[in-house]
Amino acid sequence: MPHHASRHLAEGPRVGIRHFTYEDGAEFTARARESKDLHHPWLFPPTTAQAYTAYAGRLIEDRSKAGFLVCEKSDGAIAGFININNIVEGGFQSGALGYGAFAHAAGRGLMREGLDLVVGHAFGPMRLHRLEINVQPGNVASIALARACGFRLEGFSPQMLFVDGAWRDHERWAITTEMIAPPGRPRAPQGRA
Repeated sequence: MPHHASRHLAEGPRVGIRHFTYEDGAEFTARARESKDLHHPWLFPPTTAQAYTAYAGRLIEDRSKAGFLVCEKSDGAIAGFININNIVEGGFQSGALGYGAFAHAAGRGLMREGLDLVVGHAFGPMRLHRLEINVQPGNVASIALARACGFRLEGFSPQMLFVDGAWRDHERWAITTEMIAPPGRPRAPQGRA
């Protein structure tokens, strides 16, 4: 897929973020199939055209969700995805994040850059105040990403979400607009060491 900077909502040095489209189905599902070992047992993105159409449709059409593809600027390849679910406006101005890297991009820092861009977009144009990530305690990579992007550990919820056939415990990580460092100053990692 050729890179089109005009399609990006925000860009960093190596990646840009943009919304899902139905046309991304073939690449997304191929990358999801290639990444099954990386994602299991934490995550189950769509691997068929029909499942992708339903998944993308919810992200495109439901105002309580916003889906972002993290794309490499060099060639437009989809490196991963970050979704904001359960968006509540009014006095709450909050959403719940879910994300996943694809195997070819894992461990390269692309998702960190992408998550920083999504947080900036959520707190900027989307005018949200708080983002929360719920992650299973054994998902070391996901916790490391949340910590690296400045999220703080806020709590532990036993049997919180139904994942892979069972109710799973989750840690709750969050970030608010007040936690974002001023420009030029890096954010300090939060949570346990």
